Amino acid sequence: MGLFIAQILTGLANAGALFMVASGLSLIFGVTRVVNFAHGSFYMLGAYVGYSLMQVLPGMVGFWGAILLAGIIVGLIGVIVEICVLRPVYSAPELFQLVATFGVILVIQDLALMIWGPQDLLGPRAPGLKGVIRIMGEPVPQYDIALIVITPFVAIALWYLITKTRVGTLVRAATQDREMVSALGVNQAWLFTGVFFLGCALAGLGGALQLPKGGADLLMDFTILGSVFVVVVIGGMGSLPGAYLAAVIISVLNVFGVTYAPQSTLVLMFVVMVIVLMFRPFGLLGKEEIAGEHGQVGEPERPIKPAGNRMRLLVAAGLLILGLLPFYSGNFAVVLVTDIMIFCLFAASLHFMLGQGGLVSFGHAAFFGGGAYAAALFVTYADTPMELALVLAPICAGLAAIVIGWVCLRSTGVYFAMLTLAFGQLLWSLAFQWGDVTGGDDGLVNIWPSDWASDNDVYYYIAFVLCIGGILLLRQAAHAPFGYAMRAARDSARQAEAMGINTKRIQWVAFTFAGIMAGLAGGLFVFSKGSIFPNELETARSFDALIVVFLGGVKTLSGGWVGAAFFEGIKDYLTRFEYWRLALGLSIIFVVILGPEGIVGSLRKAGERFGILKVPEDAT
Repeated sequence: MGLFIAQILTGLANAGALFMVASGLSLIFGVTRVVNFAHGSFYMLGAYVGYSLMQVLPGMVGFWGAILLAGIIVGLIGVIVEICVLRPVYSAPELFQLVATFGVILVIQDLALMIWGPQDLLGPRAPGLKGVIRIMGEPVPQYDIALIVITPFVAIALWYLITKTRVGTLVRAATQDREMVSALGVNQAWLFTGVFFLGCALAGLGGALQLPKGGADLLMDFTILGSVFVVVVIGGMGSLPGAYLAAVIISVLNVFGVTYAPQSTLVLMFVVMVIVLMFRPFGLLGKEEIAGEHGQVGEPERPIKPAGNRMRLLVAAGLLILGLLPFYSGNFAVVLVTDIMIFCLFAASLHFMLGQGGLVSFGHAAFFGGGAYAAALFVTYADTPMELALVLAPICAGLAAIVIGWVCLRSTGVYFAMLTLAFGQLLWSLAFQWGDVTGGDDGLVNIWPSDWASDNDVYYYIAFVLCIGGILLLRQAAHAPFGYAMRAARDSARQAEAMGINTKRIQWVAFTFAGIMAGLAGGLFVFSKGSIFPNELETARSFDALIVVFLGGVKTLSGGWVGAAFFEGIKDYLTRFEYWRLALGLSIIFVVILGPEGIVGSLRKAGERFGILKVPEDAT
């Protein structure tokens, strides 16, 4: 019994920092509708800033003062980010701001590396709370008890601010209807800035509070990000009591999972999220999500038209240049462009269901990595030839997409996106932990093409035909009646259903088709590299694809592969430098601010302005 109580108390203490970060993210999303991928970075900054302040502020007053100052300083940094990076792109397509926050992540990572160095920093012990107390013979750190006491006070203060003050009234009103708040004369820009300050300050406070328990390191931003999103979704978007309840549930379950089922800890919280959303589609205490426009804000989307003659000539010239690449370039360029084409097909598959269907997926790498693993497993255990493995890879990915889509499409919006993330993590955990079959962290190796395709130039042409063919097939599907049905379901599901369109079935088929194309890209990838590892199933790979789709232009047909080519090309060049993340992050932020419609959309406007393109001949 003593051990049981001690584990519960440990879980409650861990829930403190998690709740503070999650509540800040929930507030920011509820008011600004920004999916802030950089929220974990502000948590990391809180830890680093708190550590530095604790080195110069002595004693107990200095320790707790450093924690409060860290929250305020991180909040002010958040204000700078909001004004300089996010405010210029609030009018861009919905969720486009996540590209900017991804750039912020990269910038903060390298700035932290420059200021504090690569080594992990051990947080100081809290003065006066360095010992333990024994509960039924089991030791419990005094600092854990302090966190258990502090967290409810923070939660009550937030509740009072949101429910009993004028500022809180405005925040709740903006969560429900931002346009009406603006029409009533409220300065919406400064309201957004104030909420961003509060959200980032809470993240920084959480980072500083956990210093005595875990210290500070450069990976803690990504370490907590998944947990924070899960807590927000389980609790219900915009619900602070829900966030606190979910933080307690997840933290306590993780503590028991570490003790009694260590292998479950990698996916336990995602399993809980799937179960909750299947029975409570909007979280434990959340309300039905106000339907967003999924990329359709700003300038209305232009009708999709076939490519004009001028655009067709440009595309044909580009394909000719690509087709002749092995004749005028070296082996390095051939391998690099092969990788870029494969990534372009992967990104185009996500863009198809996101741009045409409004389905935002955080776990699309499940099908890319799933296709790669399917091909590798067939080669390893059945001695399957490359030709057959490349057929089986998209089939297996498509079968997985059928099952995953059936579950995920029960929810919408961010809840749908988080369910896809959960399934992506489940597949990653399966590949990582099932070492006897998948090789675990060592992966599967020696997965090479057939003898006739072993030359890099030959495999380049295989990838060229399949990737370009796959992208053109996705484009053709967008022009087909099926594509029009997808866009109808995206823009107005009720009207589409009134016309006789089965919107859920259309979305399910689109989800499956996108999974098949991603699986094909994965199959090509594994034979290109000769190996596959669990990291190809990680959330970071899904986010890479999501970022390039918005970077290229979600309202265009070419945005997916154009964004992928740009991202991979600039990344290959910048990674040669020491602080490449800083340069890449600034480049992404620069592109986002200058071209809020994405690369393709901005080039299209420039071409029309200078008379190079005509609107009727638009092919994007």
